[in-house]
Amino acid sequence: MKKGFLKKFSMFDLVIITMMAALGVAIKPIIVPLAHIITGPFFIPGGVIAGGFYMLWIVLGHGLVNKRGTGTLIGVIQAILVISMGIFGTHGAISIITYVAPGIMVDLLYIILRGGVNSPLNAFLGGVAANVTGTVLVTIVFFRLPLIPLLLSLSAASLSGGLGGLVAFRLIKQLQKFNIGVAP
Repeated sequence: MKKGFLKKFSMFDLVIITMMAALGVAIKPIIVPLAHIITGPFFIPGGVIAGGFYMLWIVLGHGLVNKRGTGTLIGVIQAILVISMGIFGTHGAISIITYVAPGIMVDLLYIILRGGVNSPLNAFLGGVAANVTGTVLVTIVFFRLPLIPLLLSLSAASLSGGLGGLVAFRLIKQLQKFNIGVAP
């Protein structure tokens, strides 16, 4: 990160970013086992479906803060939390990549779109970008799925991530009624 990267964020922004990172990590052990019930018979990793619900925090954080680098910072904080607390130790040091990359992709998407989470479509695409990135990384590194389960995983990840993005968009709109976050 270049010098002064954090200076563009206010203390309130950093609190929002940290909360989104913590909520994303906290919800994972609740959602993933439930998703395994659905995905297990199809040989699809549970995180593919569950990812839409824990990736929504990256989209939500980006929508509330609306500054470049927000998604990446959320991912960095999540990786630090996971590694330092020993939660979800199955990925080990690879957690740095698998948690940061979805945030980077959300940031890149919103740079390309020249906007943030300012419409349901952008929110949907942000969720897709985050969840598909996470799914691709985990699938390639850990699961090495055959073609058909891989295609099913990526399709499910797209739908789940997009729906998570839409949930994030609705939450942003509700929170803006209480003057939390910025108006897009």
